[in-house]
Amino acid sequence: MPLALAQLQDIGDRITDRLRPWSRSAEFWVRAADIYTSYKVCQLRAGFVKDEEEREAMWEQQHELGAQKMYSLCSELGGLFLKAAQILGKPDLAPMAWVKRLVTLCDKAPATPIDVKYDINFDLYSATKEMEKQICYEFDFVREAKAMERIREFLRVTNKKKPPVIVPRVIPEMVSREVLVMEFIEGTPIMNLGNEMAKRGIDPGGKIATMAKQKILTDLTLAYGQMILKDDPHPGNILICKNTEARLLSLPFFGNGIFLLNIVALLDYGQVKAMPEDLRLAYANLVIAMADDDFLRTKESFREIGIETWSIADNELEELFQLSLRMFDTRLPPGVTAMSPFAEDSSLNKVGVQSFPEELFSVLRTIQLLRGLTVGMGLRFSCAQQWKPIAEEALLNCKIKKAAEKFCQETVFE
Repeated sequence: MPLALAQLQDIGDRITDRLRPWSRSAEFWVRAADIYTSYKVCQLRAGFVKDEEEREAMWEQQHELGAQKMYSLCSELGGLFLKAAQILGKPDLAPMAWVKRLVTLCDKAPATPIDVKYDINFDLYSATKEMEKQICYEFDFVREAKAMERIREFLRVTNKKKPPVIVPRVIPEMVSREVLVMEFIEGTPIMNLGNEMAKRGIDPGGKIATMAKQKILTDLTLAYGQMILKDDPHPGNILICKNTEARLLSLPFFGNGIFLLNIVALLDYGQVKAMPEDLRLAYANLVIAMADDDFLRTKESFREIGIETWSIADNELEELFQLSLRMFDTRLPPGVTAMSPFAEDSSLNKVGVQSFPEELFSVLRTIQLLRGLTVGMGLRFSCAQQWKPIAEEALLNCKIKKAAEKFCQETVFE
């Protein structure tokens, strides 16, 4: 009898293990539905309130409640749900109450036990395929180490040994498919920058802080532009370093030298994505089109990139251009403080994306990251305009390379 009970227990455990992923998924949708319903109820109640301040207070209270529920959902379910919370916790993707609550999951996420593991007019199939690939990449530390070393050397050479960001050194003797050891970099997560400044007696909205934020954003955008248009995109984590390399920067000391806002470090290279050369050049064309407000070149660039769209708008070129800005530029229209490709007022509701290259999702993530930082720092910034010279250089180098190859071929034939 004890043997039979043990066998039944074993069978029960196996069934539980098989059903666990489905159980977690079901729990997510039940709790997500509760959050959605609470917002719809708030929307209905707010419709009967005439006083604008009272309506705003209702929505603020709802955002606080929704933020707490989403925080609990993602932190308790863990795994990929933590990643979702980190993506949502950006100023241009969620209400500020959500950002303040979910941002803690970026650097203070609960540990995961070692024994665990349709109404949008967008190409969700490609998004799903890309997510599947990226999940596999996250667990290959040998690949990540190689990507880190390659990008570190690339930025060093491209910027004549003065890279705009720090890439941690890999300890080669301590890298395997399961383990990755790199140099430790002390610093502050970029989303905590304002709090850190306030702690040091610096006005986060003052001139010195604004200069520092502008420097940080400029360096980050330069590094990302060089990687996207010349090497591989890196949509990873960002750290503001505290160290002794003040001589490398023109930034001032803060708080009478107590706190030195020094240099930016890029961490987490598990999702570095290689871009085919033809796609990189097509994207360079799009960067120039956005920087120049060239509607026709934007449409042509979409076709070169392989983004297939359909439109129900009479002003198709304008809507397509606006969609390109939402997806691939950080600029915001006057008076706008939040913008996402998937918002209700997005051009995506008028210009549907039927096909989107999988290799471009890492670029899309990078742009959303930069826009979130732009909004969070209270700055106005266009990455397309900063990247235009890099894009022009990439296209020029391609022309020179093709001309040289043609000359060599003609010389050989003669």
